[in-house]
Amino acid sequence: MYRIEFNRLRFLVIDDNAHMRRIVRTLLHGYGAREVYEAEDGAAGLEAFTSYTPDIVITDWAMPIFDGLELTSMIRQPGANANPYVPIIMLTGHSEKRRVIEARDSGVTEFLCKPISARALYQRILNVVVNPRPFIKTKTFFGPDRRRNVNPNYVGPERRKGGKAEVIKAQPLLEKLRAPT
Repeated sequence: MYRIEFNRLRFLVIDDNAHMRRIVRTLLHGYGAREVYEAEDGAAGLEAFTSYTPDIVITDWAMPIFDGLELTSMIRQPGANANPYVPIIMLTGHSEKRRVIEARDSGVTEFLCKPISARALYQRILNVVVNPRPFIKTKTFFGPDRRRNVNPNYVGPERRKGGKAEVIKAQPLLEKLRAPT
């Protein structure tokens, strides 16, 4: 069992609903987080991402200017910003399977449906901190590995979209939490 030192993590919460931002911020502060930044739309979220370099981004799907998927795609552009590997948790009321797949294919790390629970949010954060997935880079995709279960004994043909994949290990957030302050 891991105990996360939330006071050493920086969060960015992006949602056009001020009430939802307040709920998430309150939960994060309740966990012990000190640095929680907020933005009310995708454009402000991208600007805040560049300014504050958060460790974890929590974003809504449907927002003005550009939505959470477009924001995720912009963040996942290698070389476009300081940290394309940042864990992104999609927090949305859209829970249809096709939406989950679309979010996953845009580079979202974790998916969480509204209404939010403190336990579910904590579990998603714990998962991205303690059990981060490697990043995959192909001709058409850059983001967290979409395969949660890897069979090391698999001998069949490679079936990734976009051709040959480069596997990239990002620095786990757990190492940041263990580093001296």
